[in-house]
Amino acid sequence: MTNHIANNSQHKAAKVAGIMFLFSLIVPTLNWAFILSKLVVAENAIATANNIMAHVFQFRIGSTVELIMSAGLVVLGLALYIVLKPVDEKFALLALLLKLVEATIAAAIVLVSFITLQIASGVVEISIFSPEQLQTPVGLILNIHTAVFSVPMVFLGLDMMIFSYLFYKSKYIPRILAFFGVISFALIFIHALMFILTPRYATMPVNQIIFWTPSGIFEIVIGIWLLSKGLKIQNT
Repeated sequence: MTNHIANNSQHKAAKVAGIMFLFSLIVPTLNWAFILSKLVVAENAIATANNIMAHVFQFRIGSTVELIMSAGLVVLGLALYIVLKPVDEKFALLALLLKLVEATIAAAIVLVSFITLQIASGVVEISIFSPEQLQTPVGLILNIHTAVFSVPMVFLGLDMMIFSYLFYKSKYIPRILAFFGVISFALIFIHALMFILTPRYATMPVNQIIFWTPSGIFEIVIGIWLLSKGLKIQNT
């Protein structure tokens, strides 16, 4: 009876994880492609700031989506923890804690963007700076958006490598898929470190394709798999 209840909780959590895998890939991609990137003027923080101030509501929508995504990371982490706790509770807990750190840093980045927007909009008065000087930081933050998010991506790579390893160990999903997940997020981890240590090479389009494409494919495949096939749990 206890095993049945535990298995039922795992299956429900797997469905939630499947939804969140797809949500955490598709929504941020669309948010950046159709909302935030439209405000960016490459290598010109002042022009980006002017775009933001001319389309403040659009920027607020983009920031709100990113904040929601931070909460979504917590949901995904908790769902994966419930699924994989029976495999190795300590490792699953470690991955969950790393996921919480990732979500916290991502939310902090949104908070900084919101604070700079408040200052640039004149909600907070700082008389010693000109309007242009106040507006430039919000443009700069958006211009270096990818580089800034490399910090939480370090934790993303680590936590998903652990979760993928536990999937591999459990045989809940095809082992080839779980192994692909380990490799995919090892690449994310390496690329995030590249952004911190050697940003010139990290921003090369070929490197972004090589390091990011596998994880995108993995998230789509595992999301669909968990929603359609679920977990293969062997009762003992």
